[in-house]
Amino acid sequence: MSEAGYWEEEEFATRFSAKTILRILGLVRARWRWVLGFVVTIGIVSMLEAIFTYLGKIIIDEGIVPGDTESLIRVLLLYGAGQIVFAACVFGFIVLAGVLGQHVQYDLRKRLFNHLQTLSLSYFSKTPVGWIMSRVNSDSERIADLVTWGMLDVVWALMNLIISFVFMISINWQMTLIVFAVLPFLLMIAFWFQKRILVEYRLVRKQNSKITGAYNENITGVRVVKALGREAQNLEEFSALSSGMYRASFRAAWLSALFLPSVQLVSALALGVIVWYGGAQALGGTLTVGSIQAFIGYITFMLWPVQDLARVYAEMQHAVASAERTFSLLDSEAEIKDRPNAVAAETVTGEIRFEAVDFYYTEDKPVLRNFNLTVQAGETVALVGPTGGGKSTIINLICRFYEPKNGVIRINGRDYTEYTLDSIQSRIGVVLQTPHLFSGSIRENIRYGRLDASDAEVEEAAKVAGAHPFISNLEKGYAEEVGEGGNLLSVGQKQLISLARAVLAKPEIFIMDEATSSVDTLTEALIQRGMEALMRGRTSFVIAHRLSTIRRADKIIVIEDGGITEMGNHAELMRQRGHYYRLYTQQFRAEREQAYDPFGDQQVPAAAIEAAQPAATEAVA
Repeated sequence: MSEAGYWEEEEFATRFSAKTILRILGLVRARWRWVLGFVVTIGIVSMLEAIFTYLGKIIIDEGIVPGDTESLIRVLLLYGAGQIVFAACVFGFIVLAGVLGQHVQYDLRKRLFNHLQTLSLSYFSKTPVGWIMSRVNSDSERIADLVTWGMLDVVWALMNLIISFVFMISINWQMTLIVFAVLPFLLMIAFWFQKRILVEYRLVRKQNSKITGAYNENITGVRVVKALGREAQNLEEFSALSSGMYRASFRAAWLSALFLPSVQLVSALALGVIVWYGGAQALGGTLTVGSIQAFIGYITFMLWPVQDLARVYAEMQHAVASAERTFSLLDSEAEIKDRPNAVAAETVTGEIRFEAVDFYYTEDKPVLRNFNLTVQAGETVALVGPTGGGKSTIINLICRFYEPKNGVIRINGRDYTEYTLDSIQSRIGVVLQTPHLFSGSIRENIRYGRLDASDAEVEEAAKVAGAHPFISNLEKGYAEEVGEGGNLLSVGQKQLISLARAVLAKPEIFIMDEATSSVDTLTEALIQRGMEALMRGRTSFVIAHRLSTIRRADKIIVIEDGGITEMGNHAELMRQRGHYYRLYTQQFRAEREQAYDPFGDQQVPAAAIEAAQPAATEAVA
């Protein structure tokens, strides 16, 4: 896909807000014990480092200069004992920070995944998979790093600054004021870089989303890419996306690299002033050599955290850009959700009625206009007509993936928006044109909609659907792995498993959306017989281009331009000699009634089809 035609995500403010930072910090609220643990250990480490520097002053002033060996040994032993405690605390806060990071990342990804389950189908229709995957994977990891290792660096730096200030005041308050006069300049540098780095990192995140989406499209569509020889063109388009990310990353890296040397330059100037002033006082006898050495140590001890804060601050821009996009996902609301005071439907087996329903995906392109339809309980309704006429939209509305823009859909005489979503959708079984299986075994995929089903019930459902014969011939039978998306099976085999999954769920409303359009004649016959067993006594909707699958429907509806142009059973519509008649005669004029082996194009008798489909209607009654 070209870059120009790619989905554009929302833009964010130039500066990150305190609200974003507070939300990031709020991610660790549930893990406060871990936070407290590593904050305490960091505090001990910072205090020990300051004490070590002060012990250096004592070694010089009380041990080396006067030549007091006993004092020197005593201080060195104290220094060694402190180093043991220091090493233990460093080990402790690194372990605590690492564990906390994993907890935060797990909590955030779980929260994102759970939130995605609540969003409406419309969200996934307009949001690229690459954008979502980037939020769940790389962005969540970057945020977790910020609230653990980033927080660790910030807390450590702040404690070092405070402790250094206390010890420096105790040594010489005049030189301490000189050091702190430099801090405003460091803050000015930080704010100057902040805006520019954040803008570039936001561009990096946007380009990363596009690249992830391009990866997803080209990998999932690799057969089409190779069949059409699109490798070279796709490489050019991907190179354009990569170049955009490179330019943004380069600018962000260049600014980040310039940030730290700028801080170091100002720090070096401050250190030079202190050395000159302290040296003058030492020559005047008002300051000891050990005090000068300790003060310079504390300057380094203080300026190093400032430099580290500059580095963390630059990295924080990247994490904040990730957080903004992650929170935008978490803040997305489902367009279709339960109304206040919605009740659970006890059943959806009654009459279904469309009353003056209007619907559109975009306002300037209406799909259904003043659509009216009544379906009695237990009826099988077939929807036919040209592509884009509104057939799939009717199904989406029945499933309540979308809701009417105007008008009402009633189930059991009641506006179906007064029912909870789960109570409707859990009673609907859908078999799609392109079946989707999940990684795992065949048994797990059939059981997907009813996890408490026994192995015997799974096999019975497969028999009803006509899937049992081919499953039995597999090396591992029902334990056979289907691969990612079911890619280890043929389209027909996946469709039969999808049908078995619907059979096992025992839905009250059954929907077949062009489920036989991509399979061979024998598989179509198996699916059709499984459909007949499943649809008996259930309200059913069938969308089909192969009209052979709908001849026995109670009601066949021709949908054109968002409305009904013809309606009746097969015989009635054939007598009318209208649109359905023309479709039917054109489709079957050259066809012969024959079936083929789905694994070898061998013509087989109709009796073989009968044998492959045992009578198991009772299992789905």
